[in-house]
Amino acid sequence: MKVIDTIALILIIIGAINWGLIGFFNFNLVSAIFGEMSIVSRVIYALVGVSGLWGIKLLFDRD
Repeated sequence: MKVIDTIALILIIIGAINWGLIGFFNFNLVSAIFGEMSIVSRVIYALVGVSGLWGIKLLFDRD
């Protein structure tokens, strides 16, 4: 597995855990750690979003 694929999967998992926490407990871990829509939290959300799009590519890889 390529390094970029591994990083993307890790970010996808982080995003999924955060959404699970929001859904089950109404707790946003990213906002709790980095602040409500701070620059850092926005960068994290953007990276998770791009990783989600990259994950679509992983579905079709035939390694």
